[in-house]
Amino acid sequence: MSRLRLRLACWDYDRTRALREGSLQPEGIELDYLSLPVEQTFSRMLKTGEFDVSEMSLSAVASSLDEATPPFVAIPVFPSRIFRHSSIYVSEAAGIHAPSDLKGRRIGVPHYPMTAAVWIRGLMGDDHGVRPGDVDYVVGGLDSPTPMDLPPPPANLPVKIEITPQGDTLAAMLARGDLAGLYTARIPGNFGAKFGVKRLFSEYRSVEIDYLRRTRIFPIMHTVVIRRDVYEEHPWVAESLFRAFEEAKRRSQAELYDTDALRVMLPWLTDEIEILRDVLGADWWPYGLGANRHVIDTFLRYHHEQGFSTRLHSANVFFASELRNT
Repeated sequence: MSRLRLRLACWDYDRTRALREGSLQPEGIELDYLSLPVEQTFSRMLKTGEFDVSEMSLSAVASSLDEATPPFVAIPVFPSRIFRHSSIYVSEAAGIHAPSDLKGRRIGVPHYPMTAAVWIRGLMGDDHGVRPGDVDYVVGGLDSPTPMDLPPPPANLPVKIEITPQGDTLAAMLARGDLAGLYTARIPGNFGAKFGVKRLFSEYRSVEIDYLRRTRIFPIMHTVVIRRDVYEEHPWVAESLFRAFEEAKRRSQAELYDTDALRVMLPWLTDEIEILRDVLGADWWPYGLGANRHVIDTFLRYHHEQGFSTRLHSANVFFASELRNT
């Protein structure tokens, strides 16, 4: 029986290794796995729909829901999740000691609509009273100057946004105190006491565990999408892909909890997993809508409140209809 050949673009994750290596294939599908950096995957898929299936920014998928016919159909697979309290940096020179100190100040962000920044602005508002409109934003390159052809920020957003001066970077502006803070997915190259750049939450792990226990939110950064024309011609691929991603993740979790030989270079990996199981349960990285509905709904609320979607969507319309009961 012939199998449907699909091209998948996704980064090199442990939880997708079985699919990348080919030891696991989705039922009825021959999967060509292209391991690409996430920014490259997003750009190529958004511009030209180059891949049949790809990893995709949660923010980009949420924005596409406003289109009459969204170009992608998402499945509830989440290759990238990360708590973002550790991604808020502040300047020693600006005298920032508490979240409230950021009100009325200038905050840098590499790309205003990026998923990490949507989550950070949301949690800063919900938990610390620093609403998106309470600060001004500067958009630009983190460690390298912004190319001069960078498109201007959207004009309809309810906040003040400017672009970094020519030849300057967000990291340098933060170190000088020209920015009070920085919301970024990547660690700035000048992070550390030597440069006067520190995290807003120095004990971020305890802050993030408290956030998780209170909200039950493990923030999702990326999901997996199928190009709409592929899905409409072969709707069964959604369920087949979901089951395969779930099995690949299950195998990876089992391999990590092995004290015979550590899979990764973390000496206390076993202890980490046991802590995760205590806080999040046996499946500490859940796929499917059931375990993640409140996470997706919270993100969609932030996305709408911050001006990126014209109406408030729900998790029910985010994914392929066949997978809404997963």
